[in-house]
Amino acid sequence: MAKMTPRTLSGFMELLPAPQQQMERIMEILRKTYSLYGFTPLDTPVIESSEVLLAKGGGETEKQIYRFTKGDADLALRFDLTVPLAKYVALHYNDLSFPFRRYQIGKVYRGERAQRGRFREFYQADIDIIGDGKLSILNEAEIPSIIYKTFSTLGLKRFQIRVNNRKILNGFYDMLGLSQRSGDIMRTVDKLDKIGPEKVRTLLTSECGLAEEQAEEILKFIAISGANSEVLTALEGYRGRSEVFDQGLDELGTVVRYLSEFGVPAENFAVDLTIARGLDYYTGTVYETTLLDHPEIGSVCSGGRYDNLAEYYTDRQLPGVGISIGLTRLFYVLGEQGMLNPELPTAPADVLILPMTEDLTAAISLATALRENGIRAQIHGEEKKFKQKISYADKLGIPYVIFLGEDEIQAGVVACKDLATGEQTKLDAAATIYRIKAGLAEREKGSVILG
Repeated sequence: MAKMTPRTLSGFMELLPAPQQQMERIMEILRKTYSLYGFTPLDTPVIESSEVLLAKGGGETEKQIYRFTKGDADLALRFDLTVPLAKYVALHYNDLSFPFRRYQIGKVYRGERAQRGRFREFYQADIDIIGDGKLSILNEAEIPSIIYKTFSTLGLKRFQIRVNNRKILNGFYDMLGLSQRSGDIMRTVDKLDKIGPEKVRTLLTSECGLAEEQAEEILKFIAISGANSEVLTALEGYRGRSEVFDQGLDELGTVVRYLSEFGVPAENFAVDLTIARGLDYYTGTVYETTLLDHPEIGSVCSGGRYDNLAEYYTDRQLPGVGISIGLTRLFYVLGEQGMLNPELPTAPADVLILPMTEDLTAAISLATALRENGIRAQIHGEEKKFKQKISYADKLGIPYVIFLGEDEIQAGVVACKDLATGEQTKLDAAATIYRIKAGLAEREKGSVILG
């Protein structure tokens, strides 16, 4: 039989064991951090009915989804975690308690052109808060604190959460008589960081049909900058000309006011009128988070408030607010920038036990005792040379090796070697366990991300 050459499809990521351990560590930090804020884990199907995903996807969704038929069913792979969430909440409304707070870390699929750092299959890490009828502005104010806590716990310091409110933008466009084109304008303005103001100006006039003076007015408005208080003061000058604008300004002011109480430092948060978010379903506060030393990466966490995402499944008003981290892309660029901490353990086990006797009873008993104390243990029972067994531990980065021969068993001790220092001890099992746990705790110090 002819052999096929194994390969990974373009746009899909497969990690070797060590980086996979780094990815899992990041996921675990996200799970623990989200749980601190009262979010429950959720998992929705990877495959949905196409009509569910296309109901309110907006933009390029139909071109990007992986769509196929099975029998009479028109199916697609989910392209984000938010649209399936809206269906889930509408479906299980009577079984849920509101506000419903969930987190989900799962794979999504987009048939985009694969390129460096851009994948067709990738993990997203989302949190969303769904209300029943209404949803307090408090939730929109809390989201930046969750972003701050998450990235700080990962080890990042120089990042900025940028926030705006789409009601401010919609209200401003209404003042210019452009309400009917506000969606197109916002999608164009959202490209500002990528293409610059001059190209945005060109698109506003050529594709959105704006007059030169209207495009100029928009660019002047979104260029308002400074300290958060200064931006809010400048926006007050527009108050009274649009009810929607005024509502958005009040909401943005509330979000800013609560920030310090939520523990978000001023240097990590900025009001930025250029933030629009391209997806049509956002209706209020919108967020984007960037790494200050790596602006080329773009947004590493984004999201916002939405009011009508579930309207295709229910007549109930189920407003929500949420954020999403493109985890696979973030992991890729952090690795490229050398920001993943190489000192943290990535080994699949903490201890490798090398039995030196034919009877494996003592080795099995010791492995059981180690595991009961939270120490990951592996027994190497293969018929290999001693040097090969040590090389195995070295290659995997397993920090401790235990030799268990007849002499040790008779004396009731364990010979344990720290492969990093070369130090070797012969202590009883309890003392060895204590020593290993102390060493592991020291090795775990430090953050997963440098920066």
